[in-house]
Amino acid sequence: MERIELSYPATEQLANRALAGVVGSGDLEAMFVPHDENVLNIIIKTSVDGSKLIWTHLFERLALLNSLPKGTLEINDFSATPGVAKLRIEQVFEEARHAK
Repeated sequence: MERIELSYPATEQLANRALAGVVGSGDLEAMFVPHDENVLNIIIKTSVDGSKLIWTHLFERLALLNSLPKGTLEINDFSATPGVAKLRIEQVFEEARHAK
């Protein structure tokens, strides 16, 4: 197991906590908790050792395409593909935008 911590400048304020996905069967779980600091803190626990560069590239691409939300994103990964990881991250941010 590897633990990866990343942080990126963030501008979007989301009001709600959110959860997307389920750990197991090659999937991942993403949990988002908003805060007021202008940063997105990311904590990744993954079963894939040596994957920091892949995660870094994924978040750099997300930051180029969209504004990132202010908060903490925790990811529990069980060998999800980059496509599934991107989908779950987008889902958790979308849920946080619209949750009541």
